[in-house]
Amino acid sequence: MTQGKNEKDTQVQISIVIPVYNEEGILRSAVTDLLEAMKDIDYAFEIILAENGSRDETPQIAQNLTDKYKSVRWIHVDEPNYGLALRTGIMESNGSFVICDEIDLCDTDFYRSALEILASGQADMVVGSKAMSGADDRRPMMRKAATMVINQMLKVLLGFQGTDTHGLKAFNRSAILPVVEECLVDRDLFASELVIRTERNGIRVIEIPVKVVEKRAPSINLLKRVPNVLMNLGRLVMAIRFNKV
Repeated sequence: MTQGKNEKDTQVQISIVIPVYNEEGILRSAVTDLLEAMKDIDYAFEIILAENGSRDETPQIAQNLTDKYKSVRWIHVDEPNYGLALRTGIMESNGSFVICDEIDLCDTDFYRSALEILASGQADMVVGSKAMSGADDRRPMMRKAATMVINQMLKVLLGFQGTDTHGLKAFNRSAILPVVEECLVDRDLFASELVIRTERNGIRVIEIPVKVVEKRAPSINLLKRVPNVLMNLGRLVMAIRFNKV
């Protein structure tokens, strides 16, 4: 793994971690739009672009953004691996609060709501749920069905109590970092393991409904992901139930 910047900013209050893979089409505009939107949020922040295994111009664009904006930095993971990129970005973060986002969402409305909850001490993790009452999920029906299926499997196999694990989340870094270090799986299900382990460790998790309107089609075809998701689900069950993979 290499980094676009090495210095640590001790003044950062929020770290926004965004895994990116082959995102040359929207990376520059998404980051500049996010920087503009962050002007209305009264926290010092950094945006960490956790680039992983891209084969297009994503790394060069990430470096250009790092050079241009002091609040942006990027890290590189050699393989296309969403979970490893997200985990690495969290571990490299400097903020007291960490927000995990997606490059095609960048939902600052979620940021505001989640930060209010975290700052007030109501919870140490806030999950933006696409599936709970009040959510507005505008993804294609196939993707919404896939979310329902995986969440039901997590409930049956691991006793998951919530409605969603993947996507937007925010947390108190000091409380959740030990949980991140416990996690054993990566790829698509690292985020699920993180939420489930947080819940099982007795840490207060609050879900809030979110609106999901994606800016582009998924970078990886859903059907191509199914075999890896099922394999990693088996690894997740082994990791949580038996502490091995």
